[in-house]
Amino acid sequence: MLIQTLAALWAAGTLAAPAQAPAYAAKKARKHFISLTLERQFVQPYSFDRHPLQDLLGKPVTEVHLQPYQYQTRDGQTTVSVLKYDKRATGIGATIYPFGSSEGATLAIRGSIESIPDILLAFDGPAPAPTYELTGGRATDIGAGIEMSDRSPGWGVGAHAFVIGGVGHAETDQRSGSRYFGEGGGGIMFGPFGVDVSVKYVVNHFDIPLAHSVHMMPVCVRGTLTF
Repeated sequence: MLIQTLAALWAAGTLAAPAQAPAYAAKKARKHFISLTLERQFVQPYSFDRHPLQDLLGKPVTEVHLQPYQYQTRDGQTTVSVLKYDKRATGIGATIYPFGSSEGATLAIRGSIESIPDILLAFDGPAPAPTYELTGGRATDIGAGIEMSDRSPGWGVGAHAFVIGGVGHAETDQRSGSRYFGEGGGGIMFGPFGVDVSVKYVVNHFDIPLAHSVHMMPVCVRGTLTF
């Protein structure tokens, strides 16, 4: 009788106890290893009075207003007219993730080919040349950095951010030179497709007609295809 009573109590307790739900495991996004990009750049000059104007003229240069020219040396001997400074550029590139990009931080290696905006200056007064031209420019960059990603499986919405720095080569109709850059930005992804926005700081070095540099800050809007 005792055994039957204990068995009945055990059965009743088992039926009354709540069922244990299986632990939920969120599906993780698969790792991606390469991202192809197509971008449009909106380029802003940076420290233009010093690079390249002061580099070329060898004197401090200041910006002026309400004059037919835009800059002049502080001693007033040379004036500079900016005849052209394009603000648009384009580029293509690819980012490789050697260890895969899914969730968290990972290594990113990026290469790109970008156009360089045309620049045309005219000098009135002592200068190494009457004009300065930088046209037909193309740059090849290679860099490495860190990407922090949170990708979603399938066609879910994900996001990522990155910081990259590197070096490159600039080739124009008039001269060629070296360059270095730093870039930071991020974007969102819908499955394999995405849109990035970034800010890039670029320093281009040239030796003709004498050693000088041209600093630029492109704001990049980039379409991506990642797989």
